[in-house]
Amino acid sequence: MIRRFFFLLIFISTLGCSENNLTEVGLVTDRAMVVSAHPLASEAGVAILKRGGNAMDAAIAVEFALAVVYPDAGNIGGGGFMVIRQKDGSIDALDYREEAPSAAHRDLYLDETGEVIEGLSQNGHLAAGVPGTVDGMVRLHEKYGSLPWEVLVQPAIDLAAKGFPLTEKEADKFNEYRDDFIQYNTHRPEFALKDKWKAGDTIRLEDLAGTLERIRDQGRAGFYGGKTAGYIVAEMERGGGIISKEDLENYRAIWREPITGSFRNFKVISMPPPSSGGIALLQLLTITEDYPLSDWGWNGVQTAHLMIEAERRIYADRAEHLGDPDFYEVPVEQLLDTAYIKRRMADYNPDKATDSDDVFAGEPLPPEGPNTTHYSIVDPAGNAISATTTLNSVFGSKVFVSGAGFLLNNEMDDFSIKPGFPNQYGLVGGEANAVEAGKRMLSSMTPTILERDGKLFMVVGSPGGSTIITSVYQTILNVTAHGFPMQGAINARRFHHQWRPDGVLAEWGAFSFGEIIRLWFRGHKTVPHPFRTIGRVDAVLVLPDGRLEGGADPRGDDAAAGF
Repeated sequence: MIRRFFFLLIFISTLGCSENNLTEVGLVTDRAMVVSAHPLASEAGVAILKRGGNAMDAAIAVEFALAVVYPDAGNIGGGGFMVIRQKDGSIDALDYREEAPSAAHRDLYLDETGEVIEGLSQNGHLAAGVPGTVDGMVRLHEKYGSLPWEVLVQPAIDLAAKGFPLTEKEADKFNEYRDDFIQYNTHRPEFALKDKWKAGDTIRLEDLAGTLERIRDQGRAGFYGGKTAGYIVAEMERGGGIISKEDLENYRAIWREPITGSFRNFKVISMPPPSSGGIALLQLLTITEDYPLSDWGWNGVQTAHLMIEAERRIYADRAEHLGDPDFYEVPVEQLLDTAYIKRRMADYNPDKATDSDDVFAGEPLPPEGPNTTHYSIVDPAGNAISATTTLNSVFGSKVFVSGAGFLLNNEMDDFSIKPGFPNQYGLVGGEANAVEAGKRMLSSMTPTILERDGKLFMVVGSPGGSTIITSVYQTILNVTAHGFPMQGAINARRFHHQWRPDGVLAEWGAFSFGEIIRLWFRGHKTVPHPFRTIGRVDAVLVLPDGRLEGGADPRGDDAAAGF
C-alpha cells in the first residue's frame, strides 16, 4: 500500500513539473485591459471601453456576456461581489449575493429525524436562492455608468440570438452534465436536446436572448417583474422550489464598505461579509509578512508549511465567526486586529504540522465600547473593477427556467444546512451561517484590488469555491514575494488547505516528489486535487512604466484583451 502511494506521488509530481511556466508574461497593453473566463466576454468589455465607456460600463457588458457564453458560471440566475477603485483612489463594494427565499428555514434540508437529505441543497429547484446579478448590474449602472444601459446589454443579446461557437471545454461540460439537465428539469432544456456537442458547434439561445431583451428594455423590472418573474415563479411551482414573486420584488443589491488593510508596502482592498474572502485574505497576508518567503522560495517546504498552517487556522475562524452581517454580528475589526492574528500562530511549529482536531476558532477580544467566475478590468482613466460572480457549482442547480433560458444557482448549499455538516466543498460552519429567510449565504469569493504607494497595482480574483481565498492569496504572493510576472504568477501550480477535511490538496506540479515527501514527514497529508486544477485566476498588473499586463488562467478558456 505504502509503495503504491509513493509511486502515485512520483507520477503526479512528474506530470505537472513542466506546467509551471513562472516567467511567462501575459498580454501587455498601454491603456486598458479586460480579463475574463471567455474570450468573447473579454472582447465585449473591450468594445465598450473603445466606445468611451468606463470600467463599470465594461463590467456590465462582461457580466451579461458571460451569462451567455459561459453558462456553467456566468449568470443572470446567480449573484456575486464586486470591488471598485476609481481613478481618484475612492473605493466601493457591491454585494449582489443571492438571498434565501422568504419560505426558507434552518431545517429546510433536514428529514424528520434531523439528518441532512443528501443532495437537496445542491441540485434541483429547492437549491436556488433569490438571484442578485441583474439588480446588481442595475445598481452599478445607476451609480457609476456612463453609456446608456441598452448599449451595455446589447452585446450579450447579440451573442445569444446570433449564436457563438463552443470551445472544447464548454462542449465537454454540456455533454458531461446532459443527464443532470434532464433529471433536474421540468422540461427539456436547450442544452440537453443535442446528443453530443463538439468544439466549434454553434449554439443559439433564443429564450435567453428574449430575457436579455426584456432586461435591456425594462431594466430591473425586466427580470424581477413581468414575464421573466412569471417564468421563474412557474418554474418553482412545477419543481417544488420556494422562490416567490414577492422574493423577486423585494431583492436588493447592497453597497458596502470594502475591507481594507496593509501587507508590507501594499494596501489591500477586498470584499467584506457576507463574503469571507476579504477578512481571510488579510489574515493570511498579515501572518505571511513576518516570514522571509522570498528567501525560502516558491512552494519550498518551509514556504508551503507556513502557508498551510496559516490556512488551517484562518479557515477555522471562517467557520465560526463569519456570516451575513445583517443577521449576525461579525467581529470584523477584531478578526483583523494584528495582535489577534499573530496570536493565532502562537502554537505554530516550524517543523511539524498541527492536527486540525487540535485547531479551533480563535476568540477575538470584544470591542472596546459600544462553480464561479471572475473578471478584472482597468479602463484608460485608471478605474478598476474586480468582480466574482457565480452559480456556485458547475451549472448551479442544473435547473433552467423554462421560457427564459437561464440557469438557477444552487447557492443555498453555501449555508450551514446543519452545524458541522460539510457543504459540497467540504466547508463546515455554525450558527453564524445557518439558513434563515432573507439571509445571504456566506461566500469565499475574494475580488481584490492592491495599491502600492497610493497607486493602482493589481486587480485580482478567482472562482473555485473554498479554494478561491487561497488561489488569490498565492497569486498575490507569487508577484509580491517571488517576483513573478502576472501570467507566471497565475500559471504557477497551487495547493490548498481549509482546516477540515485535514488534507492538502495540490495540483500536479505544485511540489516536487522530494517536497511531497518532506511535507509528509512534517505531518501534512498531501493529496492530488480531484479536479486536477485549483481556481481560475484572472488579473491585471500595473507595470512600472504604467502599462498593463493581463494574466488569464490557462486552466480554462480565459482570455485577456485590451488596447
